[in-house]
Amino acid sequence: MPPRPSFTPTRIALVAFPGIRAFDVSVITEVWGVDRTDRGVPLFDLRRTAADPAPIPLRGGLSLSPDRTLAWLAGADLIVVPGLDDHLTPAPEPVLDALRRAHTRGTPIAALCGGAFTLAQAGLLNGRQAVTHWNLTDLLRTHHPQVTVVPDALFLRDDNVWTSAGTAAGIDLCLHLVRTAHGAEAAAAIARSMVTAPFRTGTQAQFIEHPTPHTDRDADTLAAVRAFALTHLAEPHTVADLAARAGMSPRSFARHFQATTGTTPLRWLITQRIAAAQKLLERTDLPLPEVARRTGFGSEITMRQHFATHLATSPRDYRLAFRRTPGQPEVDTGRLHP
Repeated sequence: MPPRPSFTPTRIALVAFPGIRAFDVSVITEVWGVDRTDRGVPLFDLRRTAADPAPIPLRGGLSLSPDRTLAWLAGADLIVVPGLDDHLTPAPEPVLDALRRAHTRGTPIAALCGGAFTLAQAGLLNGRQAVTHWNLTDLLRTHHPQVTVVPDALFLRDDNVWTSAGTAAGIDLCLHLVRTAHGAEAAAAIARSMVTAPFRTGTQAQFIEHPTPHTDRDADTLAAVRAFALTHLAEPHTVADLAARAGMSPRSFARHFQATTGTTPLRWLITQRIAAAQKLLERTDLPLPEVARRTGFGSEITMRQHFATHLATSPRDYRLAFRRTPGQPEVDTGRLHP
């Protein structure tokens, strides 16, 4: 029997105070505040917590009405902090105290975009790595020098604290937290209803450092090559082979590929193979060597090595945590520690 999971958020606390971004509130609400049990997604209990019950003004003429006080954080499985309109807005001391107490209890805490500044104010990022919007990295470093700011990740975890880059990366983090706790199918069901990708590869580098590919033809060609690789995952692929299919030299192909996706061709391919293997482990009873063959890893040993590196688990343990049993809905609601 697999070990009991250590990260199973179904009670989600949104921490609200004046100055938080309406967009991030909407993202959190869309991911955890919509009943999608008809699609096999767990029923989440999302609460809007604040220091007092007074409505909180948001930019754009909106307001948020808290439905719980900060005391509710004591029973929350996951706490999510929205970003800020003004990233240097000081959070109320009761909010900072509540976050510190929750962290001491071991409750996972996630911050979207500029919410990293709130966690930094609480001291939760001291000595830890964190990420925020690429345009705010210098500001975070300047005002919170105890934080190790990672400039290019879409999101990351250090200890039990999660931070994410700007806007769309907040969606990425929320879906990742669902996927980590409840399985890839649950996250995919939510992503489909939001008409967004269940996960993106690459880093903020694709938005910071790299220009758009020189021509639309190059972009279309690379998209076609990626589509080919996805439909032929069982086959071995080298950069030279993929470059030849794109009609480019390997060096030019690798440069254009990274400019488009923010990652290298081989790293992208490994990510896609892991995702395909996850689906087969969740949905089928295929032996592990066959799963490895169908997803292009070649051997169970190689697949196990990549699962350990990227998912911090083994294919066997992943299957035990996520596989469906007879009578379960198609979307698995199993859980796995991060």
